[in-house]
Amino acid sequence: MFDHLKERLRGKVVIMGMGNIMRSDDGAGSILAGRIKDKVRFIVWDVEVSPENYLGKVVKEAPDTVLLIDAADFGGKPGEFSLLEAGDIQSVNVFSTHNSSISLVINYLQSEIKADIIVLIIQPKLLAFGDELSQEVSQTLAKLESWFCGAGKK
Repeated sequence: MFDHLKERLRGKVVIMGMGNIMRSDDGAGSILAGRIKDKVRFIVWDVEVSPENYLGKVVKEAPDTVLLIDAADFGGKPGEFSLLEAGDIQSVNVFSTHNSSISLVINYLQSEIKADIIVLIIQPKLLAFGDELSQEVSQTLAKLESWFCGAGKK
């Protein structure tokens, strides 16, 4: 999985970490973005629950690759993660509190720029109100942070 992700992060890369940090594991994308920002050569934004507010910035950057990171229920084990193509979001059984946002973001970006758009999803365990991550998602975020900081060094 990491080799495939590394292959895809080519050229100018924008990473958008999505999530609601007040809903436990749902904040995974935002938390990861915050952890790797300024430690990698990529442009990284923590867009929280409002990715639409960053679309103009993404278009202005004219990236070669856009990576969206979000927690989503895809039927995996808690903490498991998967890389999806932009088109997969509408065709696979994925439930995210940001699902419609992801689809709208992808559709808009595909109409405005010619970037490779991919989605890194993390299987949540907890979606209750609170800022505490499950152990599984916390461990996954540590692995992903380490990988991004190693593979995407400035």
